[in-house]
Amino acid sequence: MDLKVRFHELLKKEKAYEYAMQIIGWDSQTEAPRDCFPHRAEMMGILSGELFRIASGKEMQETVYGLYDKKDALDDITSREIRKAKKQLDKIVKIPENEYVEYMSLLQMAQRIWEDAKANNDYESFKGTLGKIIEYTKKFVSYYGEGKHPYDVLLDDYEDGMTMKDYDEFFNVLKQELVPFVRQILAAKDNHDYRFMEEKYDIDAQKKFSDYLMDVMCFNRNRGLLKQSVHPFTWGTSPEDVRLTTRYIENMVFSNVFSVIHELGHATYEQQIDSKWNDTYLTGGTSMGIHESQSRFYENIIGRSQEFWNTHYPKMKSLFPEQLKNVDAELAHRAVNRVEASLIRVEADELTYPLHIMLRYEIERMIMTGQTNVDELPALWNDKMEEYLGIRPETDSEGVLQDVHWSSGMIGYFPTYALGSAYAAQFYNAMNKDFNVLEAVKNNDMGKINAWLKEKIHQYGSSKDPKELLLSVTGEPFNPKYYINYLKDKYSKLYL
Repeated sequence: MDLKVRFHELLKKEKAYEYAMQIIGWDSQTEAPRDCFPHRAEMMGILSGELFRIASGKEMQETVYGLYDKKDALDDITSREIRKAKKQLDKIVKIPENEYVEYMSLLQMAQRIWEDAKANNDYESFKGTLGKIIEYTKKFVSYYGEGKHPYDVLLDDYEDGMTMKDYDEFFNVLKQELVPFVRQILAAKDNHDYRFMEEKYDIDAQKKFSDYLMDVMCFNRNRGLLKQSVHPFTWGTSPEDVRLTTRYIENMVFSNVFSVIHELGHATYEQQIDSKWNDTYLTGGTSMGIHESQSRFYENIIGRSQEFWNTHYPKMKSLFPEQLKNVDAELAHRAVNRVEASLIRVEADELTYPLHIMLRYEIERMIMTGQTNVDELPALWNDKMEEYLGIRPETDSEGVLQDVHWSSGMIGYFPTYALGSAYAAQFYNAMNKDFNVLEAVKNNDMGKINAWLKEKIHQYGSSKDPKELLLSVTGEPFNPKYYINYLKDKYSKLYL
């Protein structure tokens, strides 16, 4: 049989197992009863073992390596796909199957253990599981890292080509340019009354506003849905099935608002990928940095703009007339752009947010170089929070336990949030050359914005790498000056 045909047959089988595991994963984080997890972990172990054998078996090796040897004679699309397939295969064939299955089963239990630990402010109950996740991560990287720094290997998993050197340069620019500016803004007087933000907002009414926002952002409900989870996320198996979650907190209404808008950025990206990439290595967003650029663009550049609030605040006020009776659109806009030192990353304002990411980047780096261990993480976290933002968590739930990522094994993901914010500003600059973006927001024409993003970014899935995509959309390589200029311009107008 033709190697190319055989490769795609094997890949489709692999994708079928991934589909089943993703749906189970979605259920685990949304509706699964808590007592199901031990048996579920066992079943997932069996599925992951089957997936491992398909993805790393003799047939897959023969087809991928056989096609890779002929890569120069392949068409461009197949060549790109085979390069990606080989990169993944080179890693997985070096991991013992029993260790891979054990690790996947561990992650199934880790999610619930973390949720309980966070809810009960009990780091000790999660520490052992986190230690095992870190141990497996280091072990796996040692199998296939080929002499590279372990953290460089992980960073590349989430953003192709990115290394500690690249991120160090990026974060050093942010430190030099933004940290003094953040301190200046934090010191500025703000006499507005924001107490309305902490009023109690009915959960059912919050759900109605979430529903409204999905329509505003032109989310295709025939291809996705919204549910509730402990930590908001988006999960897509194909452009035809994209699911997102939010969380509802009675006295933190804006937590839900911006969780929904953020996740709709991810979801719109996934929905607008060309279906021709389904069941190939070129489906899905091209990288987490590019993915985060879309969610941060929707959340911050669009969702925190005055134009957005002028247009959509009346709907929110109609749902919460008592809480918002003395609040106009201008005050609502100031409130959602309020700058303050805060403990929780997902609730952080747009300006201080990158400091939260720098903290996590530095801690992950220390974990992967053996400079710290799970016993030291809570104090280390708190020390860095005090160093960067001048505040110290009183509980581990507000500190080291606040994020879901490590319980999911996603070490190396965090830096893409800051990188994505910078990408978003660069894309925004390019989009404004074609039309006035905020004018479209004012006119409630998100379809125009979505269409531009689909044409320039979304449709390509993973068929272009991040650097190639950025260059094709903006005409230049990555340049953090757009991000810095955007933040300084916006917050100078608001505070100085």
